[in-house]
Amino acid sequence: MRIGFGYDVHPLILGRKLILGGEVIPYQKGLDGHSDADVLIHSLIDALLGAAGEGDIGQHFSDNDEQYKDISSLKLLENIYEILKRKKLTINNIDVSVVLEEPRIAPFIMSMKNNIAQVLKISSEKVNIKATTNEKMGFIGRREGAASYCVVSLNE
Repeated sequence: MRIGFGYDVHPLILGRKLILGGEVIPYQKGLDGHSDADVLIHSLIDALLGAAGEGDIGQHFSDNDEQYKDISSLKLLENIYEILKRKKLTINNIDVSVVLEEPRIAPFIMSMKNNIAQVLKISSEKVNIKATTNEKMGFIGRREGAASYCVVSLNE
């Protein structure tokens, strides 16, 4: 068994869609970044790459490369699935914690789980997504950004 950990953070800005787990969440701000800035998927990608011994998201998808400008992070996740498949690694489970003061994302969690499960060709029961606030502390508490933490386990 292999374990991987991932973390990502992005600032919230006006004029962008808020995308988490491949879902567009209605909100007045979105996450800023080179791609769609989906912190949930980015933390998942880093966790999967870590468990597979394949570096990190920046090594695979440079934020200086125009082909990744505004790309859906689910497309990036598809590439990671191919790496896992090539290395004959299977996903045992995924556990994600999204830290965001607002909006509430609980109504979208099942869709997020299904999006991830579909791309990774696993049961949505292997994907767990939790949401929490930062109790009004720090940049997240001031509604300036969001973060995501992820742990995965892979089987060889």
